[in-house]
Amino acid sequence: MTVRRTMFGRPLRGVAFDVAVSVLVALVSLTAAVSQPGGWAATLVGVAMAAALLFRRTHPSAVTVVVAALALVQVIAEWGPLVYDVAVLIALYSVVKYGERLRDGVLAGAVAAVGVLLAAAQTPHVIQWWVTALWYALVTGAVWLVALNVRTRRLYVLSLEERATTLEREREAESRAAVAEERTRIARELHDVVAHSMAVMIVQADGARFMFDRDPAQARTAVKVVADTGRQALEEMRRLVGVLRDAGPGGGADGLVVAADPEHRRLALTELPDLLTRFGDAGLRIHSTVTGAPQALPPGLELTVYRVVQEALTNALKHAGVDAGVEVCLGYTAEAVVVQVVDNGLGRPLVSPTPSGGHGLLGMRERVTVYDGTLTAGPRPVGGWQVDVRLPLPSEPATEVIAA
Repeated sequence: MTVRRTMFGRPLRGVAFDVAVSVLVALVSLTAAVSQPGGWAATLVGVAMAAALLFRRTHPSAVTVVVAALALVQVIAEWGPLVYDVAVLIALYSVVKYGERLRDGVLAGAVAAVGVLLAAAQTPHVIQWWVTALWYALVTGAVWLVALNVRTRRLYVLSLEERATTLEREREAESRAAVAEERTRIARELHDVVAHSMAVMIVQADGARFMFDRDPAQARTAVKVVADTGRQALEEMRRLVGVLRDAGPGGGADGLVVAADPEHRRLALTELPDLLTRFGDAGLRIHSTVTGAPQALPPGLELTVYRVVQEALTNALKHAGVDAGVEVCLGYTAEAVVVQVVDNGLGRPLVSPTPSGGHGLLGMRERVTVYDGTLTAGPRPVGGWQVDVRLPLPSEPATEVIAA
């Protein structure tokens, strides 16, 4: 990126140009000091105009006022139009182009029109007065119109630059939001995989440790459950990492369209019986029912149902304990799919309770909210815990973004 050198907050090239213009006006004033009307007094007026032009970009309105006042002194002294009066046109151009408000340029144009009449009034003959006034008016009007055109183009370019800057900020904000959403998605997915698998493995490992001497066969079964659960968790972790790699550079813009991954489609309601079996092997007494006519669901909605059941069973295992009775009901209606998981809270407490991070219910609520669903979770009056989820069915099938 090229860095422009500046002086007093202004580009160095612009400062050099303004200095050159001011020096040129001053030299014209000094050169004509002897021959022009007013002599050295008029020359001092011209030099003062030249000095004011140094600030024509930063303070255009003030410079115009100063130059107009000096021109008025020249008119009152009846020195007539002089060569250095080009400073009046330069000041007029500057206030129209660089002024903060166009109203300043219009006012400067009106003052310049009055100045044209006053300057032409010093001409002795009527015909010559009309010719002089017409000439000054044409030159002044041309300068004003050129400055207005340049101002319009300048403001247009500035608006384009501002719009480009705004779009860049919006893209950066969208990128940051996508990154934050991706982190949330990863956190939810890791919680589902790790919390479920670790809870089952800890329960089975503790049970196997105490059953090695009493019932070796049951201990071996518990160890097998630990191994199978670990393999399942490793497979899901590998799937998650693969999706994240595909969403990197050259992949999706934000890595959220997970439904396109064929491996991710596999983790759906067809896997629900295996999930219930694993929790049954872990010690829960599960009774599952399906009401209504099962129907094909979008992949993201299937994953949400699967994760809700998984999280509810994990919480039942951690809090209700081994041998707790759990009712899992999956119901289909014309408008929604309903999930209900109820435990009786009558299980045996775990030997080493697994720590809870408190993010399970929050993760379920976030998943359900993505699909405009409702979640109700809380203790039952007769004991135990109940989770009710209602997920509206989409009216038309469409490619979706999975709330993973």
